[in-house]
Amino acid sequence: MIKTTLSVLGLSLVSSLALASDPLHGTKWKTIDDETKKPLSIVQFTETSSGVLSAKIVDVLEGTEGEKCTKCVGKFHNKPIEGVQIVSGLKKAANNVYDGGKITDPKNGKTYSFNAKLSPDGKTLAGRGYIGVSALGRNQTWIRVN
Repeated sequence: MIKTTLSVLGLSLVSSLALASDPLHGTKWKTIDDETKKPLSIVQFTETSSGVLSAKIVDVLEGTEGEKCTKCVGKFHNKPIEGVQIVSGLKKAANNVYDGGKITDPKNGKTYSFNAKLSPDGKTLAGRGYIGVSALGRNQTWIRVN
């Protein structure tokens, strides 16, 4: 009886660890324009079963309400900015460090390579979009929304 109970508890623990999602999964972030420093949107991250993260705009702030993504390509072309997936393919590389992603700027429709680092307190996400090498890019710091 004790062996059976311990086996069930052990399997439950292993199952719960396997289902543990990434700290970014389900979180919402206020994006801040790196040039004007004004808030742009709220994005929300989701995670696939294989651990790949994406994020879409769930709320539009300051000045872009009702605007369409006229410069986006593919399925988001001429669609409202709210609902556009701006981050895709992001994967955890190390503790609080993510890379291998892509980020789309709805203003110009261009897609860039993307990496990010979650602050130790989980309140900010420092992201870098770039073409080619990371040194040739732009930084943005997003603020977690509770």
